[in-house]
This record gives sequence, structure tokens and C-alpha cells, in this order.
Amino acid sequence: MAIVASGWTVTRSTGNVRYIGDDHDGAEPSYATVIEFHRWLQDLADDATSSGDDELDITDEDPSRRSTDNIITMLGNYNIDANAAEHLYDGSIIQASGADIWDGIVNFGNADVQIQLIQNGGVVTDDWWNFAGGGLNADSAQGISHRFMVKTRTSGVDIDGRRLIGTTRQFSKTYSEFSINGTSRGNNVLALSNSDDLNNTTTATTVSALTISNTTEGYIGLDVNNNGADEYYYSQWDVNKPTNSINDFYEYAKYITRDGSSDTIYGLNGELFRGITHQVQIDTPTGTFNAFEPISWTGGTGQMLAIDSPTAGTNLWMQILTGVIPTDGDVITGDTSTATATMDTTIIERSISVPFVGQSTGSAIIGAYGLGIETDDLTNSDTLFDLTNTSVTPPNNVSFSVAGLIDGEDRVLVAPWDGISTDAESNPAIDQDQLTLSGSLTTDNITTVKVSTQIPTDTPSSGTIRVLDDNGFDRRLEYSSYTGPDFAITSTDGQEDFAGVNATDGNDVYITYLDLLASNTGGTETFTGVYSTDRDLVVIVRDGGVTPIKQFITSATFSSSDSSVTAIRTTDL
Repeated sequence: MAIVASGWTVTRSTGNVRYIGDDHDGAEPSYATVIEFHRWLQDLADDATSSGDDELDITDEDPSRRSTDNIITMLGNYNIDANAAEHLYDGSIIQASGADIWDGIVNFGNADVQIQLIQNGGVVTDDWWNFAGGGLNADSAQGISHRFMVKTRTSGVDIDGRRLIGTTRQFSKTYSEFSINGTSRGNNVLALSNSDDLNNTTTATTVSALTISNTTEGYIGLDVNNNGADEYYYSQWDVNKPTNSINDFYEYAKYITRDGSSDTIYGLNGELFRGITHQVQIDTPTGTFNAFEPISWTGGTGQMLAIDSPTAGTNLWMQILTGVIPTDGDVITGDTSTATATMDTTIIERSISVPFVGQSTGSAIIGAYGLGIETDDLTNSDTLFDLTNTSVTPPNNVSFSVAGLIDGEDRVLVAPWDGISTDAESNPAIDQDQLTLSGSLTTDNITTVKVSTQIPTDTPSSGTIRVLDDNGFDRRLEYSSYTGPDFAITSTDGQEDFAGVNATDGNDVYITYLDLLASNTGGTETFTGVYSTDRDLVVIVRDGGVTPIKQFITSATFSSSDSSVTAIRTTDL
């Protein structure tokens, strides 16, 4: 639109050129291109005398000069302020002999996209260039959603080298970002657009209430592909399956990094968090770095997201915030820990993902660089990329649930079924000789149970087993892990004491996939194992307490996809 003269004033004594019209949310705000602004000033300057609040005429100093239609320089003491700059677009305004500069931004994107700017290590919170359903000074015929100016130089100093990052993070829409690595005079292009995200259709209120957490912020080893050797990541997200799905995690990650987020990730506001931008080789460390913390060096700042050793690191991973990347020999200092390390030769720029978590197919996650997820929350449909940027495919982790329980009353047992019972639905039998004890148990406080074969790979990573003792009782033992044929026993309830009653070499051993009193789970108990082949199970639920039921017993199958059984509660009165 053409400049609305009544919305502007010029004060000769100060050189102040000010916008006095309606603000962006007012009844009739007005906007002008920088060339229209220049023409208006020149039109005033060629008047015989000044009039009203426009104190400018032919006797005054020339107020502005045109280099191009998109580059205007204010001359002498003539100047605009931040409010006036918000009502000009399509170019740059230079003033105070180049000490202050506003540069033009043009975004090519869909008409309703909302964009944010990251400048000088922070999100610009006053996003006046957006309004409901679109942006200021759009030109739909040219595919332009926004045109506005941003101050990039103040008091003779470029603001962070005139670097800007544009983002769009509207929850339920696709996310994107675009960088300007040093603005030029005139117009600078952003290319930010979005569309409906078909894998982000849950309301923000529902997603915000999900129980999902990053249990380890910083360097962490995880055996995601279950090959016996850890890969390394900068996080360990607990998706809390099967209560939540992997797509719930994707939506949650988008929620905590959305426009206007108040969440904090690795010490950064969620809207500012982008993930790892650089891997930095280091040497000569001193002191003890935190797992993550702000870092700085001559010429730049960042947020360290992981280091491979707090005291003897050889690599760190960071999100750059301001300035330029460190170069060989630069000393990097932990701003919280005061530990230091020296940049050593190699720095690798890592591609970021938007959103930071990667992409969702709806039923699987294609993870971003370095992002780790608890192994029990993954299936072989998911893909992660470790800190060496190697693609890692998990085994098929499958969950099996027993629902319909009353917490604090129902005792649940899920064990291997012998597969030969004639009445499988009403009276399946436990396969008590699933495994065989290797070596007798004869002491108190045992810490290991060894069986005669390799423990099946579908065994939960921690849980319970039953060992037949020499008196014929099935001892319930808790284990924290297993390797090869050995269970690491952690029981402290006396069941681990075999001095009085031994368990002889060759006695029966079987895995109890669930073996507990239902508690604090909302009526559902779950175990997770790595699927290799179908396994027949027997499920038993009993309650002889306050609300007694007849025994519920059924056969079931642990198969290649998540499954569940719901206990039928038949009153036993």
C-alpha cells in the first residue's frame, strides 16, 4: 500500500521520523515500502515551507538517499525508531552513518504460516510480523506470506554477525527452519512453509499431560540393536510404552518445542532447542564438565548437549547459539563447570531434523541424529542414528499386557504354557521345565542362577524366574539382568537363601513373564520382550481378598506385535 502521510511525523530539530498511526492490532494500521517512505520524505523536502507535524521543506538538509528501490539511507540526523521500522518493508533502512541498520525479510510460504526468528542466541518473543491466519505485507500472487524489517546492526556493531534463523513450529502443523547466515542490504529470503501434520492430530491439552521423559540428558550408551555392544546417543527418552505409543512421543516432542513453549530441554527453552548442530573433536581437557551446559570460546557460544567423558573427553556435541564455530586451538569453556578443553582439528556439522526428534510414520520413528530412546520402547520398524551417524535398527520389542485388574488385590502370573494341555482355555498347564538348573544352589543370598542353555532372547531384560527346590516348591526369584545362561539375582525376601533347602543341579527353572501383585498401574500389568518366534503362555489371575473372584486362567501367545489379555472377573461368593 502507499504510505499514509497522516500516520507519520517529521521533527526538524531532532531528525525524528516517527509512525503515529494505529498499531498492528488497531483499526487501520498502515505500512509502506522503503521506497515509498523515501519518496514521501523527498516530497516533503521539496516543499516551499513545512506544515503541520511534518517539519521538512526545501531549506532543510536532504533527509534520505536511495541506492536502489530496496536500500534507503537516512542522512544527517534523520532517523527512524523501532516502531517506525515495524511499519516499513521491502528493503533496508541505514542510518547514523551506518551505525544502525534494519534489513528486509521476505518469506516465501503458504499464506497462513506463522514464523518465528532466532537472533543472537534467543527467540525474538515479539513476533509482530504475524497475525491470525497470515503475515504482514503478504503478496499471495508471488507466494509471499511476510515482508518486514529486522534490526541487524546497532550502535556500530552487527547483531551476531547479522545471522538469523527462521522457524515455523505451529503445533499440529509440519515444522521447518531456514537460516540467513548474515543479512545483506535490501531483501533477504526465508523459505518457511507448513501444512497439516497427519501424525500430529491429538490436542495440545492431551499431549501436554503425557508421561514421557528424557531420563538421561547427555552421553549415554544403549544397546538398541541388541548385539551385546552399546551404541552412544545424547539422550535416553522414556516413551512409557505401552501406555503411550511411539507416535505419542513424536507429538510430545513437537509440543515441548512448539511456538511459545515454556518447557526446558538441556537448559534451553523448548522453542530455541534444535538438537546437535556440530560434533567437536577436543583434547587437553581440564576440570570436570557437566553432562550438558552452556559453553563458549573466542568468537562464539553454544549449548553442549553431550561429552564422551566429563574429565577426559575426546568429542563433544553442541548446538551453536551465537557467533562462529570454534577452530583448531580454540579453548572451549564450560560456563557452569568452568572446565576447559581445546578444539582439536576436526569439527563436523551435523544436519538437524525438524522437529528435533525426527519423523514419524504414525507407527514408527525415524530418529534424528544422536537421539536415543529406551530400548524397550522400540520395535524393528523404528530406526535410530547414533552419534557416529550410523543407522541402528532395533530388534522387535513386543509388549504383552494383562488388563482388567484391581490394583492391590489381584495376583498375576504369566508363565510359559506346556502347549499340551487338553483344555487350553480353562486349564492350561505351566511349562515348569522350560529351563534346567546348571549347578546346585546350596548357599544363602545367591546372586546368580545358571541354566544349562542360553537364556531365550525374548526374556524380559529384568523380571522374575521360578526355581524348583528340593522340597518341590517353586521359588520366586527376581533378576536385574541376564547374560548368556546367567540370571543376576536381586531377591532380598529370603527366597534367595538355599542353605537350608537346596536346589540340585538339573532341577526345573522357568521364566515368569509377570509374577506380581497388581499395583499402581491403572489395572494393567505389562512385560516387554524381544520377539523371535511365537511363544505360548498361560495367564492366571486370582483374588481371594476383599473382592474375591474365581480363578481366571487362559492360554495366550506372545507374538510379533503388541497384544493383551483382559481378565474376566467372575465373583466368587
